[in-house]
Amino acid sequence: MNVDMAKQIVAMYEKHGWILRRVLVGSGGVSELAGVFPEAVIAEGEIDALWFSRASHGGREAWELRLVAEQPYALFEAFETDEGEEDREDARREMENKMRAYLKP
Repeated sequence: MNVDMAKQIVAMYEKHGWILRRVLVGSGGVSELAGVFPEAVIAEGEIDALWFSRASHGGREAWELRLVAEQPYALFEAFETDEGEEDREDARREMENKMRAYLKP
């Protein structure tokens, strides 16, 4: 993962009220990033990406998955307040699948 680029992305999102929740690391550098993003869950994945969340309109919660790459690419989902955590996690997994598919030629 390009740590400098990830830090820049985090700073930009935080300016707009987003909170870094998770960091996906595709190249096995999980232990190296724990000190860099201590507030986030660091997880091994197939892509280098950042998960952000913030409050949204109508009491909903917005989540965005942002690819750590030169070309900006992100996926967005807003969850209803009564939506269960299992359903939310299923939706987030599907977003990760879509991002992986986007990266495959």
